[in-house]
Order: sequence, then structure tokens, then C-alpha cells
Amino acid sequence: MIKLNEAVIVEGRYDKILLRGFIDAPIIETGGFRVFKDKEKQKLIRKLSETRGIIIMTDSDSAGFVIRNFLRGIVPAGKIKHCYIPQIRGKEKRKAEVSKEGYLGVEGLDEKTIIEALERSGVNICSKSAETEFEEITKADFYELGLSGKENSAKLREKLLKKLGMPTYLSSNAFLAVLNCFYSKKDLLDILREI
Repeated sequence: MIKLNEAVIVEGRYDKILLRGFIDAPIIETGGFRVFKDKEKQKLIRKLSETRGIIIMTDSDSAGFVIRNFLRGIVPAGKIKHCYIPQIRGKEKRKAEVSKEGYLGVEGLDEKTIIEALERSGVNICSKSAETEFEEITKADFYELGLSGKENSAKLREKLLKKLGMPTYLSSNAFLAVLNCFYSKKDLLDILREI
């Protein structure tokens, strides 16, 4: 498991699932071209870039470069690193056919290839044991605070998301990951008292 200081921006769910297996960092998916119209997601990505910095890791096809260039236009240059994956011909296991351009996307690559791409992009890779600056918010905390697993959890999460200016459609797991980018457990308790 490697730890990154920056948040990683990927195109889709399967990219995120793969990276979660060996990268300890917030991983945000654009939903492909959905990010072009999704003002909430754009705001979240800008906020992440300002507080942590971001690493863009899109597929090496033309669609990936369109998404990468769009993100480059909404984030300050000094807050973004570009991780370019190699163009490798092939087909992802879950797909019936090769992609339009015939290249593997992020989800089709192995851990070693992705880590090498991250290293080439100038990302600072920390060991898993690197200390965090503040106490992380856990799933157990979410449950105890009524943000998951209880009758009005969805309403409370939505209210909190709105207050924090985050996308209101985030699942509890995605919300937890994003919260840990910006707030400590103490910060969260203070914010919940306000609402």
C-alpha cells in the first residue's frame, strides 16, 4: 500500500476500485464526461486542488485527454500533477470487446505499471506508516454520529453536504473519503453541532 498526499482524479468507478487496492489517498471519479456539466464535482475538485493538490490519471485515449485538458482549465497550474499511463494495446477483463482506440485504460493496468507512472509524474510516494496531521474520521464515527445506518442518516448527510458545499449525491463512503481530505474528527463534531 502506498500513501499519496494529493487526491487522485480518475475517469470512472472501475479505475477507482483498482486504485483503492494499493493507494491510500482520496480517489475521485469524474464520471467520464459528466464532469463537464457537474458544477458540484468541479467545485469539489477545485477545493481538493487548493487544500491537497491533485493528480490527474485518465486513460491514454483521446477521451482521457479531453477530460484531462478540461480539468487543467478549472484548476490552478501549481496545484495539479499529470500522471500519464502508457498506451498499451489490450482489453479489460470485464469488457466484451477492446475499446474504440484499442488501448487499456487505468482499470486494465497492473499495480507496478501504475506506480511507475506515478513516480514518473513526480508524485511524492510515502509509506503507509506516514503519520497523519489529525485524527481520521471512520465509518464507526459516521454510524455513531447518525450519518449512516440510522433512520434519518441520508437527510443528515445531505444537510451536512449542503453546508460544506459538496456534491449532495455523494454516497456515505465517498463522503467519508472527501471529509477526511478537509476535516478532522473534531472539526466534524463542531460542524454537526452547528446544524
